[in-house]
Amino acid sequence: MLKVYFKPNCSTCRTALQLIKDATTEKIETIEYLVETPSVEELNEIVLMLGVQPEDIVRKKEPLFKEKYEGKKISGKQWLKILNKNPILIERPIIISGNKAIIGRPVEKIIKFFEKKTIKKSV
Repeated sequence: MLKVYFKPNCSTCRTALQLIKDATTEKIETIEYLVETPSVEELNEIVLMLGVQPEDIVRKKEPLFKEKYEGKKISGKQWLKILNKNPILIERPIIISGNKAIIGRPVEKIIKFFEKKTIKKSV
């Protein structure tokens, strides 16, 4: 099963979701992360699956980031708590398949991700 963390009124998220539906027959669980905010533990798992640091999934163009966090030294643990309390700062969409995850921005990343999955299945 695939998990997709998304924002319904985001055009990139809608495009990503359609690409995923076109690329797979797997069941897709959609999670509106602004409504069902991931816990600190879930965020940590996502970051580990992405292979990045918590700060790497922060939307740096978001006004809240610019107003409160830009230029500040913030630890990974602190970022996880900030993202949990302010989910608008979480980069989107995030696609999870098994123990792998990608940020589906730009959408070309989604295409490459599913190409790799198809190649692995056919080998």
